[in-house]
Amino acid sequence: MKAEKLLLELEEILVNMGYTVRKERGSFKGGYCLLEGQKIIMLNKNQPADYLVGVITRFIYEDEHDISLDDIYVKPAVRKQLSDRIKATRAIPTDRTRKNPLTGDKEPV
Repeated sequence: MKAEKLLLELEEILVNMGYTVRKERGSFKGGYCLLEGQKIIMLNKNQPADYLVGVITRFIYEDEHDISLDDIYVKPAVRKQLSDRIKATRAIPTDRTRKNPLTGDKEPV
């Protein structure tokens, strides 16, 4: 599934869950905010669709938000894409060190 199509599907899911999705231009990365009780997902129009999918995916899977995709219908292809993206994100090592080939000690990258 192409990123543009996946983005539209994710936006539809968020709207069905009671969120307002706003696409604006600016010098921001995008994310979630609560404005006067209204749940808003801000997306930067200047960013590519793949990046915006990542913003929404991270939002959905963050622990601090009370979102469960188990309670709503999500197309199997969309669910698989989300799952694959989360697995890929978790596979990225967070250890920002490397082993010095001469001494064997770990050093910051």
